[in-house]
Amino acid sequence: MACRVLANRGLADGVLGHISSLVEENALLIRCRGPRERGLAFTEAEDIRLVDLDGNPAADGELDGGYTVPNELPLHAEVLRSRPDVKAVVHAHPPHVVAADLAGLSIRPIVGAFDIPGTRLAAGGVPVYPRGVLVRNRQLAKEMVTAMDERPVIVLRGHGLTSAAATVEQAVLQAISVDNLARLSLQIRAAGGELVDLPESDMVELPDLGGSFNTATAWRHELARLGRGIG
Repeated sequence: MACRVLANRGLADGVLGHISSLVEENALLIRCRGPRERGLAFTEAEDIRLVDLDGNPAADGELDGGYTVPNELPLHAEVLRSRPDVKAVVHAHPPHVVAADLAGLSIRPIVGAFDIPGTRLAAGGVPVYPRGVLVRNRQLAKEMVTAMDERPVIVLRGHGLTSAAATVEQAVLQAISVDNLARLSLQIRAAGGELVDLPESDMVELPDLGGSFNTATAWRHELARLGRGIG
């Protein structure tokens, strides 16, 4: 369902992008490539496979029937190896995020109550990995993790983003917030406006609405959007 949410929100068009969830110390569930590949919007349960951090089957038959791990499995594995706080990783290709970065626009806390979790995330900084490559080996993945520097989200130049969190839901919602900020930034600049960070006096007034609202309620909304075919 998280894969479908990414696609429904326009963050993973076509067949590109994947999500992982750590379930044991050396085993993760990840969306794999299969013989009936149709893209993230049409992800089915059988597309999700249990593998170890090196991409080997973590149970009998997990990669039978023509299933293969994503080329960028090292992107997920290296984040999970290096970040004990992280149990889920999202890698997506949001066009707004890519376009904003290439236009020289960083992800900044330009809004307030419009998106409180997104504003707080942006205020902490969203770093950029400056290489437009497939992160398909441990060396490149280590470079990305170093650039990420314990932050929840990193922009990958000319490529997309990586979002890391304690849960799949939170990782997806973070990616959506960053995409929304990127889209707004492009619209503001296209309208001739300037990007201005939210004043600190306003930032301190933003309440913490709590995980049950920011994550659980927001996630129910995303699943409801799917059910009603809202893109």
